[in-house]
Amino acid sequence: MSILLVTSSPRGAASHSTRVATDLAQKLAAADPSNTLVVRDLVANPLPHIDPDYATGIYTPAEARTARQAEVVGVSDAVLDELFAADTVILATGFINFNISSTLKSWVDHVARSGKSFAYGENGPKGLVNGKKVYIVLASGGIYSEGAAVQMDHAVPYLRSVLGFLGMTDIEVIRVEGVGMGADAVTAALAKATAKVDAIAAATADQVAAAA
Repeated sequence: MSILLVTSSPRGAASHSTRVATDLAQKLAAADPSNTLVVRDLVANPLPHIDPDYATGIYTPAEARTARQAEVVGVSDAVLDELFAADTVILATGFINFNISSTLKSWVDHVARSGKSFAYGENGPKGLVNGKKVYIVLASGGIYSEGAAVQMDHAVPYLRSVLGFLGMTDIEVIRVEGVGMGADAVTAALAKATAKVDAIAAATADQVAAAA
């Protein structure tokens, strides 16, 4: 199994989403010695936001692209190659202004490409990124999974929509929520998220053992 871990929090080592997502990735990788783990840190190596060279370059034949078009399309191609090569995708983000981080949004912009990750046909759009298991690890200061604030969560609905559009519908969400509500809340949130990570890792290990 190939695992792709995409982290995007600007908080570095203090990031709860990065911590939990990395724990999950490492435990899934450890479940089988043949597993591989690829990490894309969007803070250490941010992707360029889409610009005119990208917007025109993706529709220009490779041999006719300018040097700048070739550069930015090449970045997108590399990100797409990582996505297609992965069996499991783990996306980690903080909850920033009720949505995902801008760095993760730039990753979405690079992987959502007509003719590559989706295509339009007689019956409408069709996602081309199939057969992936996706885990979304979302850290938030407040509680947005239930209660009155649910309507303010634009992160999970957005990711479910855009990933589903690309063909990725097997999605599981791991929340690390309420971390802005005091030390006890942080401890409880991390414990709950870790328990879910451990359950996922144990189930994966059982599947590997059953297949051996």
